[in-house]
Amino acid sequence: MIRRASRRARRIFAIPAAIAAVTLIGLIAGLLGDGAADLLSWLALGSCLAVIAWALSARRD
Repeated sequence: MIRRASRRARRIFAIPAAIAAVTLIGLIAGLLGDGAADLLSWLALGSCLAVIAWALSARRD
């Protein structure tokens, strides 16, 4: 039973953890880098906003 609950928890939190990791990478790249790191920062932080927009639009349907 515990294994099933642990597997379920991993499945539930996998996508939010990935979004958090991408956002963290974007923030660090934006603070510490210049040039290509700025592009990485914009893409990483923009992807988070794209996921939020997708989730809101999917929820309305």
